[in-house]
Amino acid sequence: MKRRIAREIAVQSLYQIQMNEATPQEAVQIAIHEAEHDNETELNFSGDKIDPLYIVELVEGTYSNKVRIDELLEEYLKGWAMDRLSRIDREVLRLAVYEMLYRDDVPPKVVVNEAIDLAKHYGTEESGKFVNGVLGKMIKEVEDLKGKVTPS
Repeated sequence: MKRRIAREIAVQSLYQIQMNEATPQEAVQIAIHEAEHDNETELNFSGDKIDPLYIVELVEGTYSNKVRIDELLEEYLKGWAMDRLSRIDREVLRLAVYEMLYRDDVPPKVVVNEAIDLAKHYGTEESGKFVNGVLGKMIKEVEDLKGKVTPS
């Protein structure tokens, strides 16, 4: 499965939820539909390449734990408030925190690297450095933080 593309679609879905007040399922359907019709993205939902259920799990998990994720992020955003972040940076950070703290199927270092790449691709010129700085602080305490979260 190409988790990179799944994460891209998940970030796009989270963005849709924020912008259009869509449900997680609606947002994922919209993002998948757009990705399927994007000439730059090669999606294959058959076999083991892309699992739409994995995308839904990422989006629903991030969305349902958003309040706690935002509280944690606020602790690491020295001098920043969540509402001051760009929408893309905010969703990339939320997804990364969800994956690091609520899932055990991806090593935290991989999550951070993927988040940096997503921020660079979809965010501003400074997004990659910003996401790296925030998540770099969190990764040092990830095991302690995992003990403080409970899934919604």
